Amino acid sequence: MSEARPTVYIVDDDPSFLTATSRLLLASGFAVKTFSSAGDFLTQCEDATPGCVVADLQMPGVDGLELQRALSRTCNPMPLVFLTGHGDIASSVRAMRGGAEDFLEKRAPKEELLDAVRRALLRGEHERDARAHQDRLRKRFAALSVREREVLSHVLRGRLNKQIAGDLGINERTVKLHRAAIMSKCGVHSTVELSRLALEAGIEMSDATNADDSQA
Repeated sequence: MSEARPTVYIVDDDPSFLTATSRLLLASGFAVKTFSSAGDFLTQCEDATPGCVVADLQMPGVDGLELQRALSRTCNPMPLVFLTGHGDIASSVRAMRGGAEDFLEKRAPKEELLDAVRRALLRGEHERDARAHQDRLRKRFAALSVREREVLSHVLRGRLNKQIAGDLGINERTVKLHRAAIMSKCGVHSTVELSRLALEAGIEMSDATNADDSQA
């Protein structure tokens, strides 16, 4: 099943500007959905939907910067382009530090907006691919038993088999068997590969010991 077509979500409390911007993007070939408030957008937008957000900076209720912070906490932090008629340097700095793709005045040339949207959609695609890759890697580690995760936490700290055996109160041969099982389940052939995989998956040493299952 193919992924849904990326959508440009426009969030602005000015009805006339919302309509004009929507028409421009639709005429340029983009899929568009409009929202008159950030609250409505956050309530109705599905977590898995690909796309980007074009939002006004100053809106009643949840403003643009608050919307940006809320998006960053979701599992689908779509790139955001700010459009504003009341921009200032401090706001633009906060927006860009927060990861905004661009910060444009509403009077900016149309091509600047279209270019920013294209960049935001491309960035969103790359970021979704990266998150999907990381999820696939994390599933490999999730398949480890409780004891294997304990051994993994020591392996990631560079501990030797003898040291791990002493720390866990098991014999060295058992440690070797657990290491072999970890390598097999994670699809790697060396400690260096395992460490790199854990890094790519975002696995911390503390994560390695937090298991959801009760296998031994």
